[in-house]
Amino acid sequence: MSQQFYVSPEQLMKDRADFARKGITRGRSVAVVHYADGILFVAENPSRALHKISEIYDRIGFAAVGRYNEFENLRIAGVRLADMRGYAYDRRDVTARGLANAYAQTLGTIFSSGGEKPYEVEIFVGELGDDASHDQVYRLMYDGSVSDVRGFGVMGGQSEQVEAYLGEHYAPGLDLAAAVRVAVTALGQDVEPARTVEASALEVATLSRARPQPRKFKRMSDVDVAAALSQ
Repeated sequence: MSQQFYVSPEQLMKDRADFARKGITRGRSVAVVHYADGILFVAENPSRALHKISEIYDRIGFAAVGRYNEFENLRIAGVRLADMRGYAYDRRDVTARGLANAYAQTLGTIFSSGGEKPYEVEIFVGELGDDASHDQVYRLMYDGSVSDVRGFGVMGGQSEQVEAYLGEHYAPGLDLAAAVRVAVTALGQDVEPARTVEASALEVATLSRARPQPRKFKRMSDVDVAAALSQ
């Protein structure tokens, strides 16, 4: 008869957390920055087919790092949940907080389960408010924990170096071009010496109060990003 080895719950959770973190840090970082007219998402992503940044609903954006198939499943589930809630009740009832809670429950259940591996993903969910004081961004970890992002946030890759640079150079009330510059420069701080990230290697999108349409999400083209970086 084979002998079963005992693993304490604490060690099991630590091993699962280490596994998820290793997968997340293999990629490049994603940054979110509050600016004067909205919320900016910036990711290093040369692919034009596989997006790290997407729209969930009228005023809600989504960004993720980690395994693409896993966070794409979460994105699709979020879109479906938002559509159902907006159809059944009112479009204003679809909130980033509600989506963050749903994602937290899903990620937490998967992480705590012993039957499947934890998701190797981290997520930003951002909602544009009527003014800057009502903008909301939530960061969701692989274990389902949620934190409120104020000013700026970074996840994935060598996030500590990127976040340290933003902490020194970010200022509230930046215009869009300045926010793009500080975010892109921060993404290049993940190595020593710092590197320059080209516009063609970036995926950039905004939730902007300047857009008159109900849908506030907009992707920035390489030309627009390059113009912002050259200022």
